[in-house]
Amino acid sequence: MKLATPRTLLLALALAPLLSSAQTVLTTSMFVPQTHPVMKAVSQWCDDVAQATDKRVSCNILPKPVAGPAATFDAVRDGLADLSFGIHGYTPGRFVLTSVAELPFLGHSAEITSVAYQRIFERHDAFAKEHKGLKVLSVFTHGPADIYLSKRPIKTLADLGGLKFRVGGGMVKDVAQALGASAILKPSVESYELMSAGVVDGVFFPAESVPVYRLEKFIKYRTNIPGGLYNTSFAMFMNEGTWGRLPAADRAAIEKLSGEPLARRIGREWDAADQRGRAALDAIGVDSSPSSPALIEAIRQKTAPLEQQWVDAAKQKGLPNAAQVLQELRAEIAKQQR
Repeated sequence: MKLATPRTLLLALALAPLLSSAQTVLTTSMFVPQTHPVMKAVSQWCDDVAQATDKRVSCNILPKPVAGPAATFDAVRDGLADLSFGIHGYTPGRFVLTSVAELPFLGHSAEITSVAYQRIFERHDAFAKEHKGLKVLSVFTHGPADIYLSKRPIKTLADLGGLKFRVGGGMVKDVAQALGASAILKPSVESYELMSAGVVDGVFFPAESVPVYRLEKFIKYRTNIPGGLYNTSFAMFMNEGTWGRLPAADRAAIEKLSGEPLARRIGREWDAADQRGRAALDAIGVDSSPSSPALIEAIRQKTAPLEQQWVDAAKQKGLPNAAQVLQELRAEIAKQQR
């Protein structure tokens, strides 16, 4: 073994402080407005990461996203950004297992559903395998979604006839089709343009999204669906190479802030935003009459087959105990809602 010379030792000592203070700035791409609950939660998370790593790791949130919502997973995987979040349903056919968190009537709270979803994600490796090239930091959902319309209230399923709705991809598209609604698949950030131009008559959204996307002037009626007409599955993720280059101590610090704590953080922000959204709609007189038991039961009957469809698709994607996983998710949600 070759011994270090005094000169080599001196050089190593001189460089040690520089090496220990080496910084990683995560190029962070976000496609939602500053007022969005995910943006708020991620900004807070970034501050906590910087503190936990003694500023060795920090975020640079770009003023504009490097890619559109549907291309975000690939943009981070390919290194155009280090960090972002994505909507699984915007890339049809790519993510199958994650649709379990989008089924109707899952729960009343984004926080509870997100935490339950994260626990299921961690418990079954097949979920992570759908995210090749990415380090998934957390998965989460928005709050329970309702129906928002400009023309008329929804009292029966027949009232959906002839109306056009902006919906995202994934399970919400299947829900809309099961209910006989005419669905136009577009990213949420295009909702204002679609409603202002009269291209759609309404949206399927959580309450938060109406003011965030400035839709109040178009919305006259809200049809509340207890437990949610659907949820949307999201993931926050990092480029796998970027993650691997971080020192082990910094990865450990980031993981403590991610997973369930991050799912809970984002869920809480979304619940608070939903509450503000409902209050804003009430303040301008939006009709939010409770849905009748008959309407809720009709929706349940029409959408019930979607559960078995997910089970069958998940089995084909490598989750042999898919029915049990769905039961686990509902049990985790029920346990927290007690």
